[in-house]
Amino acid sequence: MKPSEHKTVQARILNMPPDVNTRSNIYVLIDEAHRTTGGDLGNFLMAGMPNATFIGFTGTPVDKTVYGKGTFKTFGCEDDKGYLHKYSIADSIADGTTLPLYYQLAPNNMLVPYETLDAEFLSLAEAEGVADIEELNKILDRAVNLKNFLKSRERIERVAHFVAGHYLLNVEPLGYKAFLVGVDREACALYKQALDQFLPPEYSEVVYTSNHNDSVLLKKFHLDPKKERQIRKNFCKLDKFPKILIVTEKLLTGFDSPLLYTIYLDKPMRDHTLLQAISRVNRPYENEEQEMVKPHGFVLDFVGIFDKLEKALAFDSEEINAIVKDLKLLKVLFKNKMESKAPEYLSLIERNFTDKDVDTLIEHFRDPERRKMFFKEYKEIEMLYEIISPDAFLRPFIEEYATLSAIYVVVRKAYTKRVQVDREFQRKTNKLVQDQIGSYGIGEVERVVRIDAETIDLINAQAGGEATKVINLIKSIEKIAADESEDPFLIAMAERAQAVQESFESRQTTTAEALEKLMLEVKANEARKREQAEKGFDGLTFFVYRTLLDEKIGNAEEVSRQIKGGVSGVSELAEERCSTT
Repeated sequence: MKPSEHKTVQARILNMPPDVNTRSNIYVLIDEAHRTTGGDLGNFLMAGMPNATFIGFTGTPVDKTVYGKGTFKTFGCEDDKGYLHKYSIADSIADGTTLPLYYQLAPNNMLVPYETLDAEFLSLAEAEGVADIEELNKILDRAVNLKNFLKSRERIERVAHFVAGHYLLNVEPLGYKAFLVGVDREACALYKQALDQFLPPEYSEVVYTSNHNDSVLLKKFHLDPKKERQIRKNFCKLDKFPKILIVTEKLLTGFDSPLLYTIYLDKPMRDHTLLQAISRVNRPYENEEQEMVKPHGFVLDFVGIFDKLEKALAFDSEEINAIVKDLKLLKVLFKNKMESKAPEYLSLIERNFTDKDVDTLIEHFRDPERRKMFFKEYKEIEMLYEIISPDAFLRPFIEEYATLSAIYVVVRKAYTKRVQVDREFQRKTNKLVQDQIGSYGIGEVERVVRIDAETIDLINAQAGGEATKVINLIKSIEKIAADESEDPFLIAMAERAQAVQESFESRQTTTAEALEKLMLEVKANEARKREQAEKGFDGLTFFVYRTLLDEKIGNAEEVSRQIKGGVSGVSELAEERCSTT
């Protein structure tokens, strides 16, 4: 329902006389139940239908303020919790329909002085339970000192500089987009001018409602409906500008863009308005092509609202813990994993990735379940690094994290087929890998050799242990089979090599036995190639010949030559007819 339509309906209800209908079989379904029936609206509605059953729906938690108590009084059932049915934020996160939210406070020199924030906003009785942006804006219009602080030119420029740097270092490398929420329309216009000093102009757009009597500054960023629609559409696309939308009221409710990862919050908000705004960033996003999986939503608070969560979000503590968490918790989690999980893997090597180290890793991770667990634990650590980086907190962990990433490279290259090297890592880790792991000399793990008469000598001459040689030989056989995919002998050899690998990984075959079987495969293939050359057969004809021999059919060689001649004759005839046509 549009705001104008809502006001029309509300006006009609407020003129409703009592006992319009006293039937008891009336059911009234009310959406946005946390705010719809507050005050006189609810009194007149219920007086008009005193015996009706009222069922309320809301997509946001019911708060603990007087408004929330009124909601439960109106709609609550007879139990301790007051809900007929509740699907909590924690439930939706567990189901994967929404993502968890994390926040971080901006540096102190940009935060609103707490005394000003508390006196002009947080402690105001009328600010409690505020349910829509229009109400919030009226309250903020009276917060003169608060707005003057937020919109001071020096601070606007300082915040814009910080936002630009944070976006380029923390958000853009992940591939996502951001909102910058200003306290009012003028603040949005000022932020656009300031951001353009630090980012290319196409990076950001301002979206707000325009008025005919706007100032010159505000009119500078008016949008016609067509352009606004295009901006919204482009914002939802990975490869399109803008990357940052500067907003204050529009798009803070009802606009969903899964690519939105960060909100730079510079507008005092609380309760439902705050919850609705920050929920813009909790939409899941997954892009298999880019290997992007959005881990959570993130709010960077320039006001100081999240420093006093018990006042900013008047919900049950269980709900608050599900709604938003301090980013510091992720740092604690990263530290715990690096101290509890990483040492087990780091202890496998001597940190310089010698041939012995590589061979040790290949032997240790022969078991698929062991590899699966390592991949899972590494990817959890990697995602935490991606979220936190860059941050001085990470400095003590960089060397060990880089080494852990190098171990992941070795194990993945050894045991994962068709590895796409450019997609092994998330973006920030990939840069760290390129900068540091290149010096480790771990490329030998997937050295591919030619499968020919010299292969055995090459494998024997290779540095490293037998486990590394097994993996290299298997990958070499697979590669030649893929390159010469029409040769049935090579395809069959690759299948047997895969069987050897499976037996090797399950430890049904020792490393030495696996290497010996592969060497025998290479020798047998060389013998086959010599015999095939001696008879002048192509691969397919020789395959027919060997099949006939295996079936003990007489004159196998002559039959094979006749089949070859027949196939050639048919091909020539077909080519002749095609050219004639």
